[in-house]
Amino acid sequence: MVFSKLRSGWFPIDTFTTLDARMTVEEFINFEEWDIDGLSWDEKECGTTRVSVPREHLWVPDIVINEFMDEDKSPKTPYVYLYNTGRVFDDRPVRVIATCKLVIYTFPFDIQNCSLTFESYLHFAEDIKMNQIHSAAEILEESRNVIQTRGEWELVDIKQAQTTLEITEGSYSELKFFIILRRRPILYVVNLLLPSCFLITLDLFSFLLPPQSVDRSSFKMTLILGYTVFLLIMNDLLPVTGNTTPLINVLFSVSLALMVASLLETVFITNIQFSASKYRKVPHWLSVLVLRYLAVVVCLPPKKMSNRITVSLNPPARAMSPGIISSGDLQSVSGDIPHEKPPPDPPLDELRKLSRDLMAIRLQIDKHAQGSNTSEEWQMIGLVIDRLLFGLYIAIISSLFITIITIWVWSNAELS
Repeated sequence: MVFSKLRSGWFPIDTFTTLDARMTVEEFINFEEWDIDGLSWDEKECGTTRVSVPREHLWVPDIVINEFMDEDKSPKTPYVYLYNTGRVFDDRPVRVIATCKLVIYTFPFDIQNCSLTFESYLHFAEDIKMNQIHSAAEILEESRNVIQTRGEWELVDIKQAQTTLEITEGSYSELKFFIILRRRPILYVVNLLLPSCFLITLDLFSFLLPPQSVDRSSFKMTLILGYTVFLLIMNDLLPVTGNTTPLINVLFSVSLALMVASLLETVFITNIQFSASKYRKVPHWLSVLVLRYLAVVVCLPPKKMSNRITVSLNPPARAMSPGIISSGDLQSVSGDIPHEKPPPDPPLDELRKLSRDLMAIRLQIDKHAQGSNTSEEWQMIGLVIDRLLFGLYIAIISSLFITIITIWVWSNAELS
């Protein structure tokens, strides 16, 4: 007895879900038709063209799904239809849990291509040849009408291919269906991408706070703590399987690294602002590089520092000691008081002492003026570096987002 021309098709009637690297297609209808030579009757003599026969009384082809990885728990149908021409029609539900290699590089905008391969486990292609009953377009249209999705996936397309598996002993006839699924990204955009973008934007605008204020560093530390807690809470929404790292994980890692780098930059600039008076004079090459060139690049021209210092060494008359009377005051006194001779010239030692005191005062004032100029120059360098790193922060964040969005769009267009 020869069994040939097995025709097969299927329509999903329930859900597509995924768990790790497994795809669950719950209860799809599996249509199978095959011919049994010699098993026929005359319609006129028997009065019917079709009868129901228990499945155990007929030969049923051993068709299996290669990707199947769990026990079939679908309801059992005990009967099949037998036609007077010897054709057997089997219509039964099948619950399939199949393996599917997930490509999560573009998560959550990924598109998965999973396959279901139908073939005989024992019989070669000379005994059983697989043919499809319906075209891929008909299966896709019917599947979209009856499918009920409970998960995050939507059915995009179904493709089919009829192949032959060649081995040493012979060849097996295969019928393969490719199920293309697209993830619905709205859940991950709302719960992952938008909060992350908000926190990054806050960290970006924190550069507008004055760098000499300690509130800026505490604000950035609060943002880093909040971002870390956010990633820990949302860790369950990120995929944990796959051979590649999703781009969204790279986005989160780079964003966290940039936030930490911005905090370190704030600590460095704040240290310059508060400890500038303790530093030595700015090196000439650093002053030229930062204040002459980088300041122009960041649109922050340096302020002109004034070296002119006015010092008054002659105190006003009212500030003089009450015990000292000038010669002018003596002339304004009444004539009853006899005029005294002016005091003799001070000795030479007193003049030298006064000269040394004046020189010490001048050196102290010059040192103070030089320290003020050095402190002001260091503070200007800190402002220029802060503005430069702010621009680099904007450039890196913008490049990161543009690159990832471009890869997402390009990958979806290629897979579609």
